[in-house]
Amino acid sequence: MTMPAPPRPRPERSEGWIGKVLAVAGVAVTLIGVVLLLVLAAQAGILRPEIRVGAGALLAGALVAAAWWLYARPGGRVGAIALAATGIAAAYMDVIAVTTIYDWVPAPAGLAVATVIGGGGLTLARRWNSQHLGLLVLVPLIGLAPVVTDGITLLLVGFMLAISAASLPVQLGKDWIWLHAARIAAPTFPLLVALTAGYLDSRRDLWLAGACGIAALLAIVSALILLPRTVNRVAMALLTAAGVVPVLCVSLAVDHVVAALMAAALSAALLAIVLTSLPGVTGVVRQVWSALSALSALFAVTVAFDGHVAGPVLMAIAVVVAVAGRRDTIARWSALGFAIAGGGLYLSYAPPSSLIQATALSTPTAVATLVSSLLLVACAVAIAWSWKGEANVWAGSAAVVVYAVTTFTVTAGVLVGGTGGGFFAGHMAATIWWIAMAAALFIYAARMARTERSLPIGGGLALVAAAMAKLFLFDLGTLDGIFRVVVFIVVGLVLLGMGAGYARILERQDQQQDQSA
Repeated sequence: MTMPAPPRPRPERSEGWIGKVLAVAGVAVTLIGVVLLLVLAAQAGILRPEIRVGAGALLAGALVAAAWWLYARPGGRVGAIALAATGIAAAYMDVIAVTTIYDWVPAPAGLAVATVIGGGGLTLARRWNSQHLGLLVLVPLIGLAPVVTDGITLLLVGFMLAISAASLPVQLGKDWIWLHAARIAAPTFPLLVALTAGYLDSRRDLWLAGACGIAALLAIVSALILLPRTVNRVAMALLTAAGVVPVLCVSLAVDHVVAALMAAALSAALLAIVLTSLPGVTGVVRQVWSALSALSALFAVTVAFDGHVAGPVLMAIAVVVAVAGRRDTIARWSALGFAIAGGGLYLSYAPPSSLIQATALSTPTAVATLVSSLLLVACAVAIAWSWKGEANVWAGSAAVVVYAVTTFTVTAGVLVGGTGGGFFAGHMAATIWWIAMAAALFIYAARMARTERSLPIGGGLALVAAAMAKLFLFDLGTLDGIFRVVVFIVVGLVLLGMGAGYARILERQDQQQDQSA
C-alpha cells in the first residue's frame, strides 16, 4: 500500500513589496523637498543661494554614502537602491539649478558635470544589477526637472539628452527594456512640449530642431547597439519609433524646408538600416522600421510641397515602391498608403464634380491634373500587379484607372477646346477609352489559360456595362451634335468587333493550348 505524499508546505506570503512601495514613496517625497529647497526657497528669499545649493549637494552625497553602507548589510538592498536613486537625482537637479537658476557655471560645463553625475550614478545601477535603481533616477527627473528650470527650455532638453546618453553604457549586456523606455522618454517628452509651445508662439528655433535630430539619432543608435542582446525586440522597435517622433513634428517650430529635409534624412537612414543585414534588425523590427521609413517619407513630401506637387510625387513613390518591393508585404502596404495619400490630394483639385459640370481650370492646375492622372493610372496598375491574386485590389485599381482616364480626357478637352466643345470631346474620348480597355481585357483573357480567365473577363464585362451605362445615362443627354454621333458609332463598332472576334480568338487560343498540352 502506497502512502500518500505529504502535502507541500504553503510558501510564506512575501511582504517585500511593502518595503519597495515605501521606498519609492520616500524617493518621490524627498526629491520634491529638494525641488522646494532649490526653487521655492529661492523665490521666497529663504536662505542664501550658496546655502541652498550646498545643502542640496550635501544631502545628495549623504544619501549615496548611506546607500553604499546599507547595501552591504543583510536585507539592505531595497533601501540602498532607494537612497542611491534619491541622492543621484538630487545631485543632478542641483547641477541643473546651478546652471539654469543661478548661472554660476556656463551651460557646457553644467552639461558635462551632469553627464558625469548621471553616468556615475547609473553605473552604480549596473554594479548592483538593479534596473530599479536606474528607473528611480530617470523617472523622477522627467517630472521634476522642468520645475527646477521653470518650464521646458532648450537647456533642459540638453540635460535630458545628456542623462539619456549617459545611461546607454549602463545597458550594455543588460536586457533592461524599462530603463530603455525611460531613456527614450527623457528627451522625447520635453521636446514634444517645446515643439508645441514653439508652434503656439509662432517661434522658429533651429537649435530645437537640432535637439530633435540628436534625440532621433540617439534612439536609433541605442537600438542598434542593444537589439542583438534583447529578447524584447518588438518593444525596442516601437520605442525607437517613439524616439524619432520629434523629428516628424519638427515642422511645428522650423521652416518647412528644414523639416522636410530632416524627415527625408530619417526616412533614408531607416531604409538603409532595413536593407542592410545588421544584427538584430530582423522580423518585426524590420517591418516596424520599414513602415516608419515610409511614414517619414510621407511627412517629408507633404511638408515640402503643396497639393498640386505632393500628389504626383506621392504617386510616383507609390509606383517605385510597388515595383521594387512587390515581394515584401510592408512595401506593398506602404505603396498602397502612398497611393491613397496621393489620391486624396488628387481629388482635392480633380473632384468628381468637374466630370459632371464643365469647369474652367488654370493652366498649372490642368497640367498638374493631367500628370497626376497618368501617374495614378501607373500607380493603380503597379499596385494591382504587386498584389497578384487579390481580386479586391484588382477591382479597386480598375475603378481608379477608369476615373483617372476620364479625368485626363475631360481635363485635356477643356484645356484645349474650352468648357463647351472641349468638355464634350473629353467625355466622348473617355467613353471610347472605356470600351477600348474592355476590349484589351478580353484579348488578354483569351491569351490566358482557361482556369485564369475569370478575373479579366469579369473586369471586361464590368467595363462594358459601365460604358453602356455612361453612354445612355450621361452621353446621350449631355453630349451635343457630332460628339454624340461619333461616340455611339465608335462604341457600337468596337462592340461589334468584340462580339465577332472574341469567340474566334478564344477558340484558336484554346486549340493551341490543347495541342501544347
